[in-house]
Amino acid sequence: MTEKLTNATIITEFLLMGFTDDQVLQGLYVPFFFLIYLTALMGNLLIIILTTTDQHLQSPMYFFLKNLSLIDICYISVTVPKSIINSVTKSYSISFLGCASQIFLFIFLAGTEYALLIVMSYDRYVAICHPLYYEITMNRGTCLQMVIASWASGCVYGSVHVAGTFSVPFCGPYIVHQFFCDIPSVLTLACSGEQILEYAFVIASFTFAFVCFLFLIASYVFIFSAVLRIPSAQGRCKTFSTCIPHLTVVILFLFSGTANYLWTNSKSASSLNLFMSVLYSVLPPSLNPLIYSLRNKDMKAALGKILRVNCY
Repeated sequence: MTEKLTNATIITEFLLMGFTDDQVLQGLYVPFFFLIYLTALMGNLLIIILTTTDQHLQSPMYFFLKNLSLIDICYISVTVPKSIINSVTKSYSISFLGCASQIFLFIFLAGTEYALLIVMSYDRYVAICHPLYYEITMNRGTCLQMVIASWASGCVYGSVHVAGTFSVPFCGPYIVHQFFCDIPSVLTLACSGEQILEYAFVIASFTFAFVCFLFLIASYVFIFSAVLRIPSAQGRCKTFSTCIPHLTVVILFLFSGTANYLWTNSKSASSLNLFMSVLYSVLPPSLNPLIYSLRNKDMKAALGKILRVNCY
């Protein structure tokens, strides 16, 4: 115990060394990240504008989609701008408080997004399996409570994990082999045997997330069985077009995060680690606007109205 206390030191900053060892990646990722960030920002802002201004996009599904876009803007803004600035200025340090804040905000927003995706699956379940009760069940007050509960659960989730991560003593070296502070990379800097509490939190979190995912899958079993009973082929296609994008986003978000936290080794720089981190931290906010908008006729019609108004 004495040896552990002796080796632990007071930390003032960490070094984010995700891409610095690979000169090719270092030269490519700044324009790539900047392009991805602008795409995510513009796509999600467009969804927020459309679902706010167009009177045909005022249903609960679009209310939840508006909140999802807001979360995605915040989610990608927690990590990417700091990484770009670090690379441009050749300064890879992040303060202890900055690292803790980044982990809290990242986990907070990830937890909120996952909770909101579960809420959106329930919305689709009620709309398709119980259409006569949809307006009563998914009224404005209920939708607002569900969104508030999603944000609150994400805040609790982030608080628990940042407390568990930074309650352990760190023994150095204080080099994080990632382009942002994430829990697996930071925990590798902790003194040996001190990470048990946060690992327990991570396992409990993924267990709970997996149980929620099973409920989501069960809801989609009922949804697809109801869709297949629709006599019209056009009706089936229209209903599937509102469900498949949501299921795609959930699977991408959940399994890429699970792979990064449970299957990769963050003790040293690794292209696989970086790829998995990009997959769950950068791509979902960028792809969500495309996934939800390309097959949605109402969104296309609302965008067409705005473009026609601007042309005239």
